[in-house]
Amino acid sequence: MDTWEQTLGAGPLLGIAAGAIALILVLVIVFKLHAFLTLVLVSIVTALVAGIPVTAVVDTLLDGFGGTLASVALLVGLGAMLGRLVETSGGAKSLADTMVRIFGEKRAPFALGVASLIMGFPIFFDAGLVVMLPVIFAVARRLNGSVLTFGIPAAGAFSVMHVFVPPHPGPIAASEFFGAQVGYVLIAGIIVALPTWYLTGYLLGKFLGRKFPLPVPDLLSGGAQEDDQPQNPASAASIIVILLIPMLLIFGNTGTSMAVSAGLLDAESAVVKILGFLGETPVALLITVIIALFFLGNRRGVNGSALEKTVEGALGPICSVVLITGAGGMFGGVLRTSGIGGALADSMSDLGLPVIAGCFIVAAVLRVAQGSATVALTTAAALMAPAVAAADFNEFQLAAIVISTAAGSVIASHVNDSGFWLVGRLMNADVPTTLKTWTVNQTCIAIVGFVMAYAMFGLASLV
Repeated sequence: MDTWEQTLGAGPLLGIAAGAIALILVLVIVFKLHAFLTLVLVSIVTALVAGIPVTAVVDTLLDGFGGTLASVALLVGLGAMLGRLVETSGGAKSLADTMVRIFGEKRAPFALGVASLIMGFPIFFDAGLVVMLPVIFAVARRLNGSVLTFGIPAAGAFSVMHVFVPPHPGPIAASEFFGAQVGYVLIAGIIVALPTWYLTGYLLGKFLGRKFPLPVPDLLSGGAQEDDQPQNPASAASIIVILLIPMLLIFGNTGTSMAVSAGLLDAESAVVKILGFLGETPVALLITVIIALFFLGNRRGVNGSALEKTVEGALGPICSVVLITGAGGMFGGVLRTSGIGGALADSMSDLGLPVIAGCFIVAAVLRVAQGSATVALTTAAALMAPAVAAADFNEFQLAAIVISTAAGSVIASHVNDSGFWLVGRLMNADVPTTLKTWTVNQTCIAIVGFVMAYAMFGLASLV
């Protein structure tokens, strides 16, 4: 492999890349082949067509797959465990109820959205939305309002957190591909997520609720779900404290790194080393999960095998996400080894299109074509990684590029997206109404997120 050199020019290589993407879309959309199998198969075909020696193909695939999973799988697994503990302890409902009491009934949509933002830090979109639905329905019934008035702010909150903020798999995977530090991406993600939610979740949700006065469905009604709550649910305060732990630890790592770069701290000091270690994302999440096991499990009387089954149950649903992300890394490894990524980087330079805009466009095209935000983000990041690496971007610029790519991956949710059906069916909206509400929400998130990421990128270039 060390002696192999690519002999194909930029034109043929870009043609292979276009054919590979087209093949992914055909296999996923037309033949309904699972995204994981699709990415593995296309990675092999692309490697062979691009001329990588047969004896080196498997090693190339495994290097890309393993390199991505080395960081992504651990973070996603720990994040899923934390989310499951918050959910099963009853803390999710306690937090939502407290937020409604604090903000009052008139600002209930805002309160539910804020609660969803907080819960959305560790909880995946699907799980978080299902956890919040009983509370959303109960509040909507009590206030006699459209389910969309309360549902869109909450669902939009989970969406922006899932799209923009680590430790969710999308921004983590893009950070890995682009070589961005997770701490900087976390800061950038929160800066973008909060105002994006306010505009596209809260304000837009209130407008959509007035325009489409959907009644509250009987499915997952608040009354029916009360019996499923634990007898001694975790308090809202305990949930807030637990969810702040990984953020503070990661911020500690990022803050000391910035202080070292500015010459304010010595890189060899004990404080820098300790905070750096504790603020590494896997360590921060592990610490948080252990604390959550005690306060949300043992302190509430849940011990032994019951607690073990709770965290075990969190791992099954995220296997698909982890494998798809790893397969995206495999595809990216093939692109880098074959020289396709370099050819794409050169072409982007020749077109004069900013890299950050190119990342958004590539992710958006893939999202619209095949539906999965995870596949769109990982594939776009793999394709654009050489272009990003070729430029000398600082850490905040890299974080802005991650956010831009993530924004593109969420645009225009429609009938080929499982989230489209989940939101529509749970809120009892037909397809046209879901297109006019949820699809609009997701498109607005993408546009607002990209504009903010682009502005952040411009400001970071002045540093």
